[in-house]
Amino acid sequence: MKHISLPEIGHIVEITRGRDAGLYAVVIGHVPDRYVLLADGDVRKADTPKKKNVLHVKLTPHQIDAAKTKAKDGKYTNAQLRHALKAVADVQKQKRNEEGGSANGER
Repeated sequence: MKHISLPEIGHIVEITRGRDAGLYAVVIGHVPDRYVLLADGDVRKADTPKKKNVLHVKLTPHQIDAAKTKAKDGKYTNAQLRHALKAVADVQKQKRNEEGGSANGER
């Protein structure tokens, strides 16, 4: 069996499979072998994360700054997750605007 590397806790990923495909979430934990625990602070709260196969997520270059955002008990709050994901969404929106808007030439 091939070893699969798991993304670090605090890494922001894009979900590529399932009903949440296209959404972003934060890795808040690992399950041995090939699963990560994901939360977004809105639909998926930090206390009830989604278990997702690591092959069904795509890494982004973004990561939550653990030193600034982790609570004293080492866990993220839902507000911190929402704030981090909003920042990523803003960056993605800015990239789309710089690329010229829609792909099919509409205004």
